[in-house]
Amino acid sequence: MFFTYLRRELRRRRKAALVISMGLALGIGLVLTVTSVSAGMKNAQSTVLHSLYGLGTDITVTKSAAAGAGGGAQKFGIQQSGSGSKSSSADRLSVNQGTATMASSTVTQVASQSNVEAAVGSLLLNDFKFDGSFKLKSGTSSTSTGTGQGGGQQGGEGGGQGGTPPSGAANFSLNTLTIMGTDTSNITVGPLSSLKITSGVNFTSAQSNSLVAVVDSSYATQKKLKVGSTVTISGKAFKVIGIATASSGTSAANVYIPLTQAQTLADMKNKVTTVYVKASSSQQISAVKTAITKNVSGTTVTTASDLASTVSGSLSTAANLVTSMGKWLSLAVLAAAFLISSLLTSSAVNRRVREFGTLKALGWRSKRVIGQVMGEALVNGLIGGVLGIALGLAGAAAITAFSPTLSASTASSTASQGGPGGGGGPGQAASAAAKAIEVHLTAPVTLSAIAVAVALAVAGGLVAGGFGGWRASRLRPADALRRVE
Repeated sequence: MFFTYLRRELRRRRKAALVISMGLALGIGLVLTVTSVSAGMKNAQSTVLHSLYGLGTDITVTKSAAAGAGGGAQKFGIQQSGSGSKSSSADRLSVNQGTATMASSTVTQVASQSNVEAAVGSLLLNDFKFDGSFKLKSGTSSTSTGTGQGGGQQGGEGGGQGGTPPSGAANFSLNTLTIMGTDTSNITVGPLSSLKITSGVNFTSAQSNSLVAVVDSSYATQKKLKVGSTVTISGKAFKVIGIATASSGTSAANVYIPLTQAQTLADMKNKVTTVYVKASSSQQISAVKTAITKNVSGTTVTTASDLASTVSGSLSTAANLVTSMGKWLSLAVLAAAFLISSLLTSSAVNRRVREFGTLKALGWRSKRVIGQVMGEALVNGLIGGVLGIALGLAGAAAITAFSPTLSASTASSTASQGGPGGGGGPGQAASAAAKAIEVHLTAPVTLSAIAVAVALAVAGGLVAGGFGGWRASRLRPADALRRVE
């Protein structure tokens, strides 16, 4: 009887039912669209952080140098005598200015903290390579001095100052590249975790002190390197065993070599610049940060969530707009949809006063009348939910298809301290931060968002049916029969 009466009433009042359903559909569709855009914003911000800092690491630990210490200008003094053409080259390896090294024992200290699953160290170096050629006359000498500072992400040529006596000539170049000394015992955490080997192989734990290198694909293209080529650093020839590409964005360094070799070349035995930390679970990241800050003094501890607040650009503006205005707008529209549905259901009850009065006179109790009204409203809500999900999916698809490309970068002041993941090196992070990352906004619709839409549809139906049923329950048969519909 209940379903027969329900079907008959919905068919008889299908226009009113459609209006009520559409009101709920608009509210639910907007909520689903805003939720999807919000999820897309979070994914885009994650992409930016991945591009700049990589994945595979929850926390990084770095140490800032005292004012005026670390890095600085690199000076070369080259002198040749005799006659004919002479060539000279020299390397200077150093950490970035403003960055201090830490003892390797810091890695062990960090790894011993509660809820730390793994911790590895790395040493990020800038290699300033001087190459010069001299043409001298017999009995003369030539001296050239060069000064360079800073390290570039992709490597490049920098100038210096050259001086020659009238009887000679000198030409030279100053090339820079970034070198990452990597702990090969665990490449799933740290700078190599965000790299994909596109040619060759990655390091193995047995290569902790081998003359092997993994080269960034962009740098390899620039220098025409391939698997089997050699890269010379401070007079040592490293064999290229792999070409790697960052999952997105810019790689952390041009060349990756075993940590022990990097420490030896830079005369920084048992020193690291960054400790990469992986927590036992995502829920423990905050607790691990607190423990490291408390127990490892003098260090700067950074998490991915800390870096998220530094993202700026059009992506940040859009994300703030969705957060501040989109959610409030969707809530306002949803509240209005619930209110309109309740009023329309109540209005429909008022127009059925005589009908309900007759049913009560025939023996229907108030609970049955309320149940009938709520059943009709619930069906209207479910219909509205289906239509709302369809509208939400259409809106999300339109945003994904036609949304503009957004740009983002991170503040260099934060980046200079290093960040979680592959590009967490202090100076390298600053270099990456100076380059805007472009991402395409998508609006993914998740099952949880659809579940929320269904819940809202049911809630809308119950709210409207509850209000309408309450109005119907207050009717007295005698009063209802005296009224004309």
